[in-house]
Amino acid sequence: MARRLWYIITWPSAILASFFAFALLYLMPSWLDQDWMLIKLFFVALLYLYHLKTHQIFRELQQDQFRHTSFFMRIWNEGATLILFSVVFLVVLKSSFHWIFGILSIVGLAILLMLGIRIYKNFRNEK
Repeated sequence: MARRLWYIITWPSAILASFFAFALLYLMPSWLDQDWMLIKLFFVALLYLYHLKTHQIFRELQQDQFRHTSFFMRIWNEGATLILFSVVFLVVLKSSFHWIFGILSIVGLAILLMLGIRIYKNFRNEK
C-alpha cells in the first residue's frame, strides 16, 4: 500500500505541482521580482529536499532497514506541515504582516506541534 501511495499519488502530485508552478511563473514573471515570492520559493525548495529525504526513508523501510525511531518519524511527519503552513501563510498574508510576525507564527506552530507530539507520547506510554 505504501508503494502505491508513494508512486501513484505522491510523486505524480509533486511533478504536476511543479509543472503548474513553472507554467504560472512563465505567465507571471513579475512575481519573481517580489520578495514574498523569493521567500516562498525558498520554502518550496525546502519542501523538495524534504520530499527527497522522505523518499530515501521510504526506500530504507522497503528494505526492512529501520534506522529511525517512531518518535523521530512523528517529528519528521510534522516537517511538511510546517513548510506547507509557511508557504500558505506567506502567500495569503504577504502584505498584511511584517516578516517578524510570520517567523513568530511559524515558531509558535512548531512549538504547538512538538507539545502535541510529547502529549501523545506520554498518553501512549501510560497505556
